[in-house]
Amino acid sequence: MEPRPLIGITSHLEPARWGDWVREAVVSPAGYARAVYRSGGIPVVLPPIPGNAVTDLVRGLGGLILSAGGDVNPQLYGGRPDERTGDPDSRRDTFELSIIRAAIEAKLPFLAICRGMQVLNVALGGTLIQHLPAEVGHDRHAPGPGIVGSHGVRISGDGRLGGILGTTAEVTASHHQAVQRLGTGLTAAAWADDQVVEGVELRGHPFGIGVQWRPEDGNDLRLFEALVQAAAQQLAVHRIPAPNGAPGPAATAPGPAAPAAPGRRRWRA
Repeated sequence: MEPRPLIGITSHLEPARWGDWVREAVVSPAGYARAVYRSGGIPVVLPPIPGNAVTDLVRGLGGLILSAGGDVNPQLYGGRPDERTGDPDSRRDTFELSIIRAAIEAKLPFLAICRGMQVLNVALGGTLIQHLPAEVGHDRHAPGPGIVGSHGVRISGDGRLGGILGTTAEVTASHHQAVQRLGTGLTAAAWADDQVVEGVELRGHPFGIGVQWRPEDGNDLRLFEALVQAAAQQLAVHRIPAPNGAPGPAATAPGPAAPAAPGRRRWRA
């Protein structure tokens, strides 16, 4: 039986309480880990670490999920902060931009979710709409803080995303920002009825998909299953033959470096 591939899940740092203690903690909604495990992978939560360790981290993974979260710093894509844009998380922005670029370079399968799709777009030189209701005239993409809405999406039948989900889907969503100008190499693959880009694919990559919705909040595992399958296929390609001709262990670098010491505390917007 082949080993389950390790799927890294990006996270953020938050003050957290347990018992009498309050400490900065690595936080990741459990829906990601559950979805990865139910889809055949081993979830590994990734804290923001310094950029000089990211390449080694990527070598130890079979796949990557860029998870949802707060707003990307507009200065990273040449924008001026809108008053409705959340406070930036510089550590997370820096880490996720570094790891998605390293994943692209290494041909590591990845799934970028909500904020993750926005990070992917910015990493490739794209820009973002900072407040969707002001652009589209409604709040169906984000009914309110902490409230998840739902809407339909139309998916291109020519790409991998359409091959996984078909040409239409009803999705859960909670985002007040979206892709404006696509980054280099990205192709729009899904749209809401107001033409907001809801999905992207990276041309020439084994498995590079971004979705603006929140698949981890539902029971449809097809995107996670496709990611895990792509990760397993990539690992099989790079597996080293054993001396007797049997499959040997996959070629990997040493495991991830230890997380950096906590910096200043930051409450998430």
